Amino acid sequence: MKLNYFVLMIVITLSLSSCKTDIEVFKDNYDLEITNSKLNWSDEDTVQISLLDSMSIGIDSVVWTQNAARIAGADGSTLSRKLKNQPYGNLTFKATVYRNGMNTTVATQIKRMPTQKATIYNYNILNTYVHDTLAYTQGLEFYGDSLYESTGQYKESDIRITDVTTGETIKKVSLPDSQFAEGMTILKDKVYQLTWQSKMGYVYDLDLNKIDDFKYNQSQEGWGLTNDGTYLYKSDGSSKIWKIDPNTYEELGYIEVVSNDRVVSKINELEWIDGKIYANVYTTNLIMIINPTNGLVEAAINLNTLKDEVPNYSEKDNVLNGIAYDKKNDRLFITGKRWPKMFEIEIIK
Repeated sequence: MKLNYFVLMIVITLSLSSCKTDIEVFKDNYDLEITNSKLNWSDEDTVQISLLDSMSIGIDSVVWTQNAARIAGADGSTLSRKLKNQPYGNLTFKATVYRNGMNTTVATQIKRMPTQKATIYNYNILNTYVHDTLAYTQGLEFYGDSLYESTGQYKESDIRITDVTTGETIKKVSLPDSQFAEGMTILKDKVYQLTWQSKMGYVYDLDLNKIDDFKYNQSQEGWGLTNDGTYLYKSDGSSKIWKIDPNTYEELGYIEVVSNDRVVSKINELEWIDGKIYANVYTTNLIMIINPTNGLVEAAINLNTLKDEVPNYSEKDNVLNGIAYDKKNDRLFITGKRWPKMFEIEIIK
C-alpha cells in the first residue's frame, strides 16, 4: 500500500508539472499563416495572412502591425496587404490578440528586395576646416548659421555648438559619466540627443539648457538621429531606421535599409537632405542616400580616398561619422571621430 501511495504521488506530481497554465495555453494557441506564400514578392502582389486559433479559444479583438506600425482598418482574423508602395527588406507582420482580459502577440515575415541598383557618386573637397581632435563625433547638424555637435565615449560625452570656420567650441554641456552620447538633431528649436545603450535621450533648447528627457523601448540602441521637419528618424545600429513622434517620443514604426542585393546593417549618423536620408555606414567610408519611404539605397557616395586626408584615421576607431548640411548656404560638411579636419565637399554625380 505504501509503495502504491508513493507511486501515485509521483504520477500526480509529474502530471501537475507537465500541465500548462491558462495563460500558457492561451499564448500557445494562436499562430499566423501566410496563405499565399512565395519566394519572390513584387509590387503587384498582395500578401494574405490568416490568424489561426488552434484550440478555438476565441478572439475578442486583434491589432495588426507591419514593421511596428499599426495597420489602419485591420482588426479581424485575416489580413490582406497590397505590397505596392510598401517598404523593402524584411516586412514583419504581427497580430496582437485580445481575449478575456489576456493578450498575446504572434508574428510572421516576408522579404522583398528591390531590383534597382544604387548609383555610385564621387566627390570633390571644396574647403577644409579645423576640427577638434578630442571630439568623438556622433552627430553633426546645422541650424541656421550654428553648427551643433554631439560627441561620445563614457566620461567624455557632450553636446556643443561649434564655430565652423575656426573649429572652436562656443558652448558645451557635458553628459553624466555613465552616458555615452550618440546622434543628435534639431527640430522646431529643440535639440534632441541620443545615448548609446542606456535607451535614454535628452532634449535641450537652442542654448543647450536641458528641458526634457525620453526613453526608447522598441529600438535596440541609440546611434544616428535626423528629422524631416515633422518627425524624428533614428538608427539603432541595425538595418532599421525608426520614425519617432517628437512630442510623445513614441516609436511609430521603421524601415529597413536595403540595396538590390542585401540588407544594409550598421546604419549610423543620419542627415535629412532634400527629402532623402543620408546615412553613414559604421566603419565604412560610404554615405548611403536612402528613400525614407521604402528604405531603398538609391545612391552611395564613395568617400574612401578621404581617409588619405586624415593623418589619424583608423578603421577601428577614428572613422567617418559626421554629416551636416548647411541648407541656408547649400553646403555639405563631412568629418569623423577625433578627426583634425572637417571637409566641405561637393557630390559628383
